[in-house]
Amino acid sequence: MPAPRRILVTAALPYANNALHIGHMVEYVQTDIWVRFQRSRGHEVWFCCASDAHGTPTMLKAEEENTTPEALLDRVYLEHRRDFDTFGISVDNYKTTHAPENRELTEELYRRLSSAGHIARRTIKQAYDIQRGMFLPDRYVRGTCPRCSAPDQYGDSCEVCGAAYSPLDLKDAVSTVSGTAPAIRESEHLFLRLAPFETELRAWVDANLDSGLARKLAEWFEVGLQDWDISRDAPYFGFAIPAESDKYFYVWFDALIGYMSSFLSFCRTQNLSFDEFWSPESAAELYHFIGKDIVYFHAIYWPAMLSGAGYRKPSSVVTHGFLTINGQKMSKRRGTFIFAQDFAKHVDPEYLRYYFASKLGPTPEDIDLSLADFVAKVNSDLVGKYVNIASRCAGFIHKLNDGRLGGELPARELYDSFVAEGEAIAADFEACNYARAVRRIMALADRANRYIDDHKPWQMARDSESREAVVDICTQGINLFRVLSIYLKPLVPLLVERVESFLGSGELTWQQIDSPLTGCRIEKFKALLNRLDLSDVENMAVQAGQPPDTRSGRTEADAQDHDQPTIDIGQFAQIDLRVARITAARHVDGADKLLEIRLDAGGAERTVFSGIRKSYDPEQLVGRHVVLVANLAPRKMRFGISEGMILAAGDDDGIFLLDVDAGATPGMKVT
Repeated sequence: MPAPRRILVTAALPYANNALHIGHMVEYVQTDIWVRFQRSRGHEVWFCCASDAHGTPTMLKAEEENTTPEALLDRVYLEHRRDFDTFGISVDNYKTTHAPENRELTEELYRRLSSAGHIARRTIKQAYDIQRGMFLPDRYVRGTCPRCSAPDQYGDSCEVCGAAYSPLDLKDAVSTVSGTAPAIRESEHLFLRLAPFETELRAWVDANLDSGLARKLAEWFEVGLQDWDISRDAPYFGFAIPAESDKYFYVWFDALIGYMSSFLSFCRTQNLSFDEFWSPESAAELYHFIGKDIVYFHAIYWPAMLSGAGYRKPSSVVTHGFLTINGQKMSKRRGTFIFAQDFAKHVDPEYLRYYFASKLGPTPEDIDLSLADFVAKVNSDLVGKYVNIASRCAGFIHKLNDGRLGGELPARELYDSFVAEGEAIAADFEACNYARAVRRIMALADRANRYIDDHKPWQMARDSESREAVVDICTQGINLFRVLSIYLKPLVPLLVERVESFLGSGELTWQQIDSPLTGCRIEKFKALLNRLDLSDVENMAVQAGQPPDTRSGRTEADAQDHDQPTIDIGQFAQIDLRVARITAARHVDGADKLLEIRLDAGGAERTVFSGIRKSYDPEQLVGRHVVLVANLAPRKMRFGISEGMILAAGDDDGIFLLDVDAGATPGMKVT
């Protein structure tokens, strides 16, 4: 294992005017996976963040809700904490940038920058809303692009041609606050000088940032670094600038300092040294996780602020791309906007954590949440590959050895090969290449399932002399499942908590990989996950404002005016029909209609509760081949868990099982 490291991690500050949406969760999941991985490796890791509290949007949102900005912040702060808890984001400290610690540090950095000669003054022209009596931020002015003449563009850049400009350059400009044409007025502003830091920043970027980001920043360096306006005029919700009249710190100035202030407040409650992480001599590591749209703030303004005020610069800045949903940008107007809580009301957030991880790489590429692909990947990987290993092995351990694992592994070299893959997986996590880590882990899951398939413990168990060998094989399977659980824990921590309870061996950490479990008891297996149903996910999306995934084959036009709505071939393909052989059947005490049926589905044993008691005696079913709906979500019943459905036809004359021609074998797919 590597030597212990001291690491401070932050994620970009969500704006404090609303709850979090699933686009935010891309970043917080990306950050949390890295944090949990580092903790699992034994490092000292602190994860601190805050909500971005200040600026015109907060002021106007509070007015809209007929409340104060402070009351709005309090409400949204609780919503953010709720959303983090729901998605398993293990942040150690979460504050707002309106906190007293942030005022303290903002004023301190400003004094240091001013004393060092890094602050300049000059008069500028700005858009002014006469009706509202306020200067307008760039994004509160809209009009026609001065370059391509695209209408209804923001005051800082054009979404059509990409041009950057001043709000004063827009044609037919309108204030989005009052709907009136803005006037042009002059005001004296304060600026952070950036040119003195250019050489230093170039070297830092080349040494610490991804090469793709470094190339992008090189383009900005070639243009030349312009002084940064760090002040705003009243009325403005923010911190007043000391010794100035009606001047406030620009939201981005104190928002960046929010990383430091959140950690400062944490240090004061945890007996940690703030300077050991933020002084220029610090040996600790500092990482910021952000979206690709705010790179300039974090790779130019922020390190310049830190250097000019006598603090250390970040070790690196990790960026991610935007989230699209079914190929479309997230947008309330387009109906492609899903709040995190709306998602979690219908779908386990752990599934989304896993899906994001399977898409996230080390470069800021956009990722798409295709609802059909989401369902297919979760069902295939987490349910069909990973959890299936424990499901196939645990029953034999309890049936043949009273729940106790065997005393040794039958093929230690197989286990060791799983352990050996850990360093490559760790390197992927370290590089934030989660997609590649997922591919490696699922390749191991495939190998574990093949091991079980090759040894066929369900067949060996029929021979009483082979029972010890069956226990050993299943002990190997459980241990391979345990190694996979350690690798997956940063991605799906709540799922692995349930695995830890099942294994009964305490918290799983990376340091335990070299020591397999033998001779100890495990709990009886209970379903760890339920399969996702595409229709449920699409219903969630529709209710949250997102239209169904037309690429999955489902559209409203498919619901024809018939007795039953039609489905297309894509939907039918979602149903996994398999041949299964009935190995045992019995009456269910207290149930007039049910039989408990044990099935061999070709390497996987299933229990199904079927309402055919009045039509069939249990003994006449044993050995019969039936058709099983294999990907039906497990259903918890009073008598146990039903893991599928066997197909039958029925009317007033009775119930009739579908028959299978001779030659079909268990596990064979019905097409």
